[in-house]
Amino acid sequence: MKQRIIQHGATDSTSERAFAALLEGSARDGDVHVAESQSAGRGRLGRPWSSPPGGDLYASVILLPQPPGWSPAGLTIAIGLGVLRGLERLGATELGLKWPNDVVDSMGAKLAGVLIETRGLKKSAPHYVAGFGVNLSRTEFPPELLAERPVTSLALLGFEVDAESALAEILPELDAAIGQLEKTPNVLCNAFVKRAGLYDREVEVKKQDQDVRGRLVDLNLESGLSLIGEEGAQIEVPLEHVSGVRRV
Repeated sequence: MKQRIIQHGATDSTSERAFAALLEGSARDGDVHVAESQSAGRGRLGRPWSSPPGGDLYASVILLPQPPGWSPAGLTIAIGLGVLRGLERLGATELGLKWPNDVVDSMGAKLAGVLIETRGLKKSAPHYVAGFGVNLSRTEFPPELLAERPVTSLALLGFEVDAESALAEILPELDAAIGQLEKTPNVLCNAFVKRAGLYDREVEVKKQDQDVRGRLVDLNLESGLSLIGEEGAQIEVPLEHVSGVRRV
């Protein structure tokens, strides 16, 4: 994937800048929009992503695959793994994943988040914007953010890394993970559930209509999650019906 780094100072969000480039026709596959700060950074389900100036990483990658493209769930898995592996290249160890799009430390505190978006997806010309944010240098966070869940940064984990260095380590891993999504999706899925600590574990899956429990034995982009329920019952949950997965 050929990449152009497009720098922004203070902006609304790197993903909005990426979509604007797509709309005006100047976007190329692999373009990376990076900002020093965001006034409208966002995460999953429209949650705001705290994006003050000061050295954290806010970036969005434009992806223009060949038709028919990828499932958003598969791409979320790939980008999440890519960000995690990139942070490990910086020396951060004992990291994990929280379903479906967070990189966390060994205590479950959020270090990075991923958001995959597409607008007006056409089968003949698929497009995606993969946004990700990484807490690099902050040691303090807004109280309203901490009230939702524990949050951490590379600085709090003992690493001094600037945004440029972090991006340089993450981008090759994103490219490699996308390659796995295309060529060996089962390998990618197995890696994700293991790094999320979910494989062969008792989990609760939040569905649109009801929650189900069982032992997670497989993740497949086509068939979804496979669980073993009570008395050995096989449970299949399509990914489009899954809103959350947690260990119980």
